[in-house]
Amino acid sequence: MYLSRVEIDINNRQKTKELTHLGAYHNWVEQGFPNEIADHKRLRHLWRIDRLAGKTYLLVLSQEAPNLDQLGAYGVEKTAMTKSYDPFLDQVKEGQIMQFRLTANPTHAISQPGKNQPRIVPHVTVNQQRQWLAERAAKLGFQVVKTATAGLMDSEEIENFDIVSRDWPILKRGHRTIRLSRVTYEGLLRVDDLDTFKQTLMNGIGREKAFGMGLMTVIPRG
Repeated sequence: MYLSRVEIDINNRQKTKELTHLGAYHNWVEQGFPNEIADHKRLRHLWRIDRLAGKTYLLVLSQEAPNLDQLGAYGVEKTAMTKSYDPFLDQVKEGQIMQFRLTANPTHAISQPGKNQPRIVPHVTVNQQRQWLAERAAKLGFQVVKTATAGLMDSEEIENFDIVSRDWPILKRGHRTIRLSRVTYEGLLRVDDLDTFKQTLMNGIGREKAFGMGLMTVIPRG
């Protein structure tokens, strides 16, 4: 696995004028793997947009290393870089506390009378979006760290994570224009099931992974 990053040249409107919807970003990521295109072999590429310290980055997790010239097509010159992710994965330990960042598409299924397939709809409130992650954590190999908070009468434990961004970016599919719910979470987790957690890091969480959702990154604490 490889983790790659490039700073998006957001101040150069001529260069980035095409990046108006999630499909354009998806195409950008795919063009970063010309060998896969030539071999007609499309592997999954997890990616997300990060905004940190006044800069905007494209972050990509992939099985093969990307072509940095292609990855830098819409980036600030000489900011495209990649490194092997495997050494980091090999160091993850069960019980380890980690700081995480996740951009995801929290949804739920609603049954439709007379239809076999349920309708997939987004969670729209902060409480629903928080609950979506908390309920899935155990199956994904981790637990969200809880912090005891002292109230007036007693104390309770709350999940130690925040929603730091919520928006509805555009995705164009043919003649259709739709908006996807995009939510970014940050907080602390504890690794419970090592193998499952590694699969979560490599395969992502939730829906719309081709369009910038599902990538979780972690940093060890302590």
